[in-house]
Amino acid sequence: MHDFNEKKILELMIPSEKVAHVHMNNPLEHAMLVLIKSGYSAIPVVDTDFKLKGLISMSLILDSILGIERIEMERLENKVVEDVMNREVPSIHENESLLKGLKLSIDHTFLCVVNDEGIFTGIFTRRALLKQMNRYIHEMNRESVRPT
Repeated sequence: MHDFNEKKILELMIPSEKVAHVHMNNPLEHAMLVLIKSGYSAIPVVDTDFKLKGLISMSLILDSILGIERIEMERLENKVVEDVMNREVPSIHENESLLKGLKLSIDHTFLCVVNDEGIFTGIFTRRALLKQMNRYIHEMNRESVRPT
């Protein structure tokens, strides 16, 4: 059996080609549409070289267009993702162990995965972690009941 601690994030991540994301210079309205269409609460933000730069969420967008008495939708036209994105990104290197992913996943539903150059290569979800843990626990239980 493959040891839980030996598995790498790379083996369990969702590749970047399959992950909704936006560029730093995209209009805020575009980011809002991507978030609505994808149904995700937050998505990665990358630069033109595909390096991870932050996260954007609907709450960040809405907060940036809230006026005193109403939502000022016209503000969307003058802002880009970089203006409101969160630069504090929960991320992990693709060659880190599953154990490190476990520690970081306690506080985050997903982690952005990067390579040595800081390029966004995918996401590691809490769901993928729990599936792997479930598989590991069931295998351990099967091994413990085998006759010797």
